[in-house]
Amino acid sequence: MTGGAAGATVLWRPSRAAVRDSALSRFARATGHGEDYHDLWTWSVTDLEGFWTAAAEFLGVRWHTGPRCALGSRAMPGTEWFPGGRLSFAEHVFADRDPGKVAVRYASEAYPGVRAWTWADLRRETARIRAGLRDAGIGRGDRVAAYLPNLPQTLAAFLATASLGAVWSAAAPEFGAGAVVDRFAQIEPAVLLAVDGYRHKGKAMDRDAEGRDIARRIGARYVRLGHLDGSGWEDGFLGAEDSELAYEAVAFDHPLWVLYSSGTTGPPKAIVHGHGGVLLELLKTTVLQLGIGPLDRVFWHTTTGWVMWNILVGPLLTDASVVLYDGHPGHEVLWDLAEQTGMTVLGTSAAWLASCRRNGVRPLDGRDLSALRVIGSTGSPLAPECYDWVYAAFPTKPWLVSLSGGTDVVTPFLGAVPTVPVYRGELGPPALGVDLRSYAPDGRPLVGEVGEMVVAQPVPSMPIGFWNDPTGERLRGAYFSGFPGVWTHGDWLLLTERHTGVISGRSDATINRGGVRMGTGEIYRALLTVSEVQDALAVDVPRPGTHGWLVLFTVLSAGSVLDDALRSRITAAIRTGCSPRHVPDEIVPLDEIPRTASGKKLEVPVKRILMGAAPDSVVSRGSLANPPSLDAIRRAAAHLIPTAREGTLPPGTRPAPACPLREKEKS
Repeated sequence: MTGGAAGATVLWRPSRAAVRDSALSRFARATGHGEDYHDLWTWSVTDLEGFWTAAAEFLGVRWHTGPRCALGSRAMPGTEWFPGGRLSFAEHVFADRDPGKVAVRYASEAYPGVRAWTWADLRRETARIRAGLRDAGIGRGDRVAAYLPNLPQTLAAFLATASLGAVWSAAAPEFGAGAVVDRFAQIEPAVLLAVDGYRHKGKAMDRDAEGRDIARRIGARYVRLGHLDGSGWEDGFLGAEDSELAYEAVAFDHPLWVLYSSGTTGPPKAIVHGHGGVLLELLKTTVLQLGIGPLDRVFWHTTTGWVMWNILVGPLLTDASVVLYDGHPGHEVLWDLAEQTGMTVLGTSAAWLASCRRNGVRPLDGRDLSALRVIGSTGSPLAPECYDWVYAAFPTKPWLVSLSGGTDVVTPFLGAVPTVPVYRGELGPPALGVDLRSYAPDGRPLVGEVGEMVVAQPVPSMPIGFWNDPTGERLRGAYFSGFPGVWTHGDWLLLTERHTGVISGRSDATINRGGVRMGTGEIYRALLTVSEVQDALAVDVPRPGTHGWLVLFTVLSAGSVLDDALRSRITAAIRTGCSPRHVPDEIVPLDEIPRTASGKKLEVPVKRILMGAAPDSVVSRGSLANPPSLDAIRRAAAHLIPTAREGTLPPGTRPAPACPLREKEKS
């Protein structure tokens, strides 16, 4: 596998004044350190207790009862953080806020223009929802489920839930009822807050029947939010206009919310995070790593079903404001929204930036984006060519931040350090307090070579457990089976000598041909030189007696045909950019690549389908952004491996030639 070049190009460098005045440098000075980030990071992972104690104080954590220490047990899993400490997440959101200042700007396909809520508006809505939940019998430890889009009412409902010490869990309304039930039935919520519908690409998507069906199947009270019809919360749910907003103080590790794995490798895992761990990590990420300040207007394009929605709550723990959007991003919509809202931080997915690049989008044409100082990317590795596109499109050179973390930890492990340069194709250094390493199979730390991404010491926002996993067996199997006592994240990581990182894809989707390992991300990067290929997915299926059977699914640009000439160019690009061993055995055209709602490609589930598994046994359709794409994969599997048995292809089997699976090519 290959990694970052030793002499990578610097594309952005902070000014001396920006470094000096950053919250990160102020924290360094307050703890007796200079401006060298690596020195500060080294201290943060060699003195965990000292670092997290100092971070909690610097970031203004408010204790109802002070903790005995920062660390009790250091074992992983089972770390005991700030034992004895009691606090409230919601209290930190509203403490000392100016009631007349804007807290939330939001837009939706359901209505024109940009709207805003002040801090007074958000506080009033939160208090009224809190009263409604309390009247419904919700209290400490009870679960509140939400089938809601990315709206300010959803933020208020979460904060109301947290203020009661209840446990929040959300699914985006584009999820099908079955996928939502798979998630919520595990935690047995008492109430389901559900939207009547939403708009997507200009079309009204009614969800009232789905919401009622979900509530019935999970045994929860149904509470309707009229978004499409503009009616708001159902009559009788909200408390009085002058409802009090109070805060239930809970233990540091009291459950705050339950998130879910994507459901692409089996039933979704219900991941539980604690109040204090999430609070401290979001404060650290927002203030120190992203450098968010009181004048910032922070946006991340997300649904309520992706962890970035949870991370977007982070700026509300400060005097910054957030921008929400409920709708399809297109190629121009988010740039328009950035101008309309005076956005300073625009976060999105690597896939969306790549799509803007492929489609020749020019963000500054006809727009004033002078306020935009940060562009963030996550969800998958950002190709070096996308770094080039951003800096060519923005002569003002905003800070391009490519992040890597996950639903599992509600925080970036690496990528965001505002005091160091941005190198082409590389993520920034590991975050403070994250002992990130790249391990060889025998557990040796690697530098300059690709290995397994691991975290060698605990982080406060790691899960306090999985729901209904009293012995912790499933948690240990998910993260700690590879290297005992060490968190294994499931990505291939190269750490450079300058402490930056390059992620080359999921380690469980690696393609090993004749002993040469290659991350799928490297294959996708090689295909960037083939303009007709708009998207791709590569899987390597085991075949006894061979190096495997490599299938490349492709989405081609309008008017392109997968003829012999294009096949030759695709294979040449992979041969040159990766290795001759990784040239695909089959190239199959599709209309679209299967992706989760957060934009991740379904590499492992597709591999299992090509090995003979039934599609619905390996992935929950309702968790996908484009469920019909799975049917095209199923047809491909039936055509390519008609005699496949579960787990292998019979020795000597030769797959049939690729069939024309794109709808536009069918006769």
